[in-house]
Order: sequence, then C-alpha cells, then structure tokens
Amino acid sequence: MAAERGAGKKAKPAKRAKGGGKVSASKSVSTSAKNGERKRTPSSRKPSNAAPGIYPAKRMSIDAAQVQAMRERVAAAVEAGVIGAPSDEQWAMILSRHHATRIFAGAGSGKSTTLVLRIVFMLCHLNLPPERLTVISFTNASCAELRERLTRVLSFWSFELDGTQARSMVRTFHAAMAAMAREVLPPAGWFEQLDEVSSDEPDNPLAGGRLRPPQHKLLKLAYGQAYAADETFRSQVHTLLGLPAPEPIEGKGKLKAPEDVFKLAGEFTAVPLFEVFYQQAGFIESIGLRIDTLDVKALECSRKERVFLEALKRFWQAFQTLLAKRDVRTFNDGFQALTERLAKGDVPLAALLPFTHLAIDEFQDISPQIVQWLQALHRQLAKQGEPVSLMAIGDDWQSIYGWRGSSPELFMDFDRHFTSRGKAGKSSVLTLATNYRSIEPVIRDAEKVLADVAFKQEKTCHAHKSMQPGDHGVKVIAGFDLANGLPDLIAQIRAQCDEVSVRPGCDRTAVLVLGRRNEPLAGIRKKLDAALPVKALTIHRAKGLQGEVAIIVDDCLPGEKHPLRNALYAHSGFFRNSYDQAMADEALRLGYVAITRGVSRVFWYTRKRQGAVQRLS
Repeated sequence: MAAERGAGKKAKPAKRAKGGGKVSASKSVSTSAKNGERKRTPSSRKPSNAAPGIYPAKRMSIDAAQVQAMRERVAAAVEAGVIGAPSDEQWAMILSRHHATRIFAGAGSGKSTTLVLRIVFMLCHLNLPPERLTVISFTNASCAELRERLTRVLSFWSFELDGTQARSMVRTFHAAMAAMAREVLPPAGWFEQLDEVSSDEPDNPLAGGRLRPPQHKLLKLAYGQAYAADETFRSQVHTLLGLPAPEPIEGKGKLKAPEDVFKLAGEFTAVPLFEVFYQQAGFIESIGLRIDTLDVKALECSRKERVFLEALKRFWQAFQTLLAKRDVRTFNDGFQALTERLAKGDVPLAALLPFTHLAIDEFQDISPQIVQWLQALHRQLAKQGEPVSLMAIGDDWQSIYGWRGSSPELFMDFDRHFTSRGKAGKSSVLTLATNYRSIEPVIRDAEKVLADVAFKQEKTCHAHKSMQPGDHGVKVIAGFDLANGLPDLIAQIRAQCDEVSVRPGCDRTAVLVLGRRNEPLAGIRKKLDAALPVKALTIHRAKGLQGEVAIIVDDCLPGEKHPLRNALYAHSGFFRNSYDQAMADEALRLGYVAITRGVSRVFWYTRKRQGAVQRLS
C-alpha cells in the first residue's frame, strides 16, 4: 500500500503569481489584490545558503511485519472506541520512513490524534526507547492534553508511560531547553518566571501576557542603574524622549532616570522606555541576532532608530549584569548559551540523547533562534553517530506570532535549515488536507481571506462534516460599533446558543467569541450569563479550539509600518519578506484562524469592509 511505502498526499507547489508563471515556495511573490495592486518585494538581504546535511538519506528500517502489526492494533483500538479510524493521508504520517518529514496539517485535520499514533508506532512497534524521544507542543496546556491522550492510547497497547516519563517526553520548547540547561549551564532561575512557584516546566512565553511586577521591577532597576552610571546612555535617553540634554553631575546627588513613555514607530502604544527596550531586545534575539554583537551601522534605518539601538545595547548590558548578580537568565539567553555550547561540542552526550528523535507540533510558529538551537542539537548528535530524526507538523496558513519573531518562512524553507544528506537533500513532504471540524462553506470562506497572502504553500482542504439546515459560511455584519451595538451582539450570542445547543452532536462550546484584544472581550463577558456555553477569547488564545458558532468582533487589520523591524529582518538573513509584508500577511492569516474555529456557521462583526473582511465581499 502507498502509506506503507511512506508515500502520502504531496503538498502542491507554491502559488502562481497572478498573470505569471509558477513560483516556488522559496521565492517572493508579486500579487495583485482584488481591490488594487499590492507589490510584494523580497528583503534586500537574501537568506543564507543551507549548511551540510544532517539527516540520513537512507530511510528508517521499517519492515512489513511492523506495519501490519500497527494496522491490526489500530483496527482493534478503533473497534474498542479508543480512537477514530485514520485516513490514508494520516496513515502516511503515522508510518513515515523518512528521517526528516514535514507535514502541512490544515485546520481541523486531526493532527493531534495522528501525532499520538505516530508516537505509539515509534515506541511500540519500532521499539524506540522513550528516553530517546521528545515531542514538542506549543504550551503547557497543549502538552498536558497531549500527554493525557498519549498515555490513554498507549495503555491500549499495554505500554505503561508514567507521569514522570510523560512529562520528560512531551514538553514545550522552553521546558526542553530548561531541562538541558539544568545539566549544562550554571544554576539560575528564569527571568520570565520570577513570580512562579516552580520553573520545572517553563511555558512558551508566546502564550503569556504582559510583564508581571517582579520582571517590571528588575527592568526598571537596570534602567535606573544604567542611567546613573553611563553618561552616553543618559544622553541617548534624553534624545529619544525629546528632553533637554542632561545636566553635568555635581557632587554626590543621585540621578533619577526619566519615566516618560516612548512609542517606537510601528508599535501600538507608548510605554516606559525600558519596556520598549525589553520588547525589541526579545524580538532581536528571537530572530537569531545577538544584541552585544549587533552592528548597528550595518542596518538600513533612520538616525533615531540607530540611537535607539545603541541605547538598547547599553541598557541590555546593564540588564544582563544585574541578572547575573542574581543568578537569573532569560529564556533567550538560555537558547543562545546552549546553541554556542553545542556548536563547540561542549555538551555531554547524555544531555543530547533525549532529543535524538524529535516530533514538533505547530512548527509554523518557530523562530530563527529555536531553529539555530535545533540545528546545533541534531548536528551534534549526528556527528556522534546517532540516527537523528525530525518530524515537523505545522500549517503556514495558521502562523500568527510574527510580532514575536516567529515566521512561517522557516517551515516553508525547512529543507534549507534542516537538510538531509544525499543528492536531493530534501525532506519528505506530506499533507493532511481533510478538515474534520468545519463545514464546506466555512472552509471556502476562510480560504478566500488568504487569497492575497504572498508567501504560502498551496493546498485545497476538504470538509468531512456535512451541513445541517441553517448552516452557513461567514456572514459579515458591517458598520458595527461595540459601544453602541453591544446589546444586539449579546442578543445574537444568546439566540445562537439557543438554536445550536439542542443539535445532536453540538460542540461543547456553542458559541466562541473572538477578537484580537482582551478589552472588548472583557466587556462582552460581563454582559453574558455565566451558564451559557460561550467562550470569549483572543484569536491567539483560541488557536486549537472550536465552537459550533464562531463570532468575530475585530477588523484584523495590519499595524502601521515598522522601519526598525524591517531593518532587523533584512539584517538577520533568515527572511525573504520584509517585516511589514509579513505583518500584512499575518493579519489575513489571523482572519483565517478565527474563521476556522467555527464548526457550522460564522458571523463577522466589523466596522468597515476592509482588511481580511474585504476578501469576503
């Protein structure tokens, strides 16, 4: 059978530019939007060439008896009601023979269950030791859910996985990094977890919110110390804040750093300057650059942005000095330090072995910094003769963390970063294109929103779920203003709850209300009866969730242009698009993610038919 040969449904080539020829997924695209031209140009600096191959060209040793045993046991598990029957495209992922496999998994495609069965196959039929396998999921919550599923399914195979083993095997990137750091780096706490009781399982900071008081306090302290001790930094701060030049120091008077707020071009709000430094420093490190070695003169940016970066470098030095005195480090520093040690071969094999076989979910939200860590990790294992493997599962259509340094380009350019040996040097590419969540009109409307995304992998998703009377795709309610329209919105939510909650097989969440920001959602929650089967979440927090009805209350528009991040993007060497282009595409993908949370109907409340909504006209 095709699945047993490791053949699956191949991803289609990247989209064609309108009016032009075929364009590969590794090239920028110029597209003409329906409502005007939108020119897409690559960044001035092209991504660097791929490094020598890491993954064996020879396929994994899997015999027909192992495949047959897996199929028979899965059939028994289906009969017992433990799992649903895998489709052919899911079987291709479960039985993949390649050391480097990339899966484009569409929304609602059952990837989590398929990933569980892949792990079961590796542990129970390929007899891989659990201590040589690490599964990466996005947040602590998704890890907990995956562990529960995995433990339950493995028990049907009579394979006992205790809680400690499950926690060691299924982790976030940051928890996996922290586990290695405990064995390799000097003891230290994590800055991002200063007010948490335990840091054994660090969560992904992309899932977190604002700075908490202990972090805010340390940043402010470092800012004050740098201001008092560094005359050049003082001058730069005054320049940035538009203040008169600082007075010369006389006597032993204590200098107090100004606490004026500052808004960097491209950011949404003005915040204290030390918070802006921290935000941009995190972005810089996330895209694979080091702040201490950043060549500011090499960046194409304005004088004010150069002053900002020079000041940031001085602030960051003071901040790192303060953290070191307190035996604290940032997550980014942990990734950087380990990557450097791995490159030098300065990590014991025992600390590397748990990462021999990696399965990574939500790969589209990976950052260059984590790419560098993974490359160094698997390259070092390969040098020591270990047969490394990497299965990357993601959907570039659902990449929505570019503002934190992640990019779907890294998933689409997978073979440049995670090269296989041999002539081809390429990974196996599979697609999970069947949507088991949403009806056909919802899927088609969601795809319309992506029409003008310049850099994406083409695929056609298909609905498995049939329609019922009253079901529909996206209905747009334009001219909506939350301040005046809240009563009508609440009435709609209640009406939808009443209508769909009596349906056979209705989702536990009858209505999922979605927006980009917490503030309007908080106002909606206050007006809702707590007993209603309704959740009101940001689109980012709702990723992976679903509701029978999705109600969107946001325009999903891109932010203003960000000159500094454009310059940093070009300088990093990882990206083909500019940051502004990436954010324009991400706004459309955010609309796609919101729509595909809905099972049987979607309502979109918006002020104007603009942005992502405009594509639905």
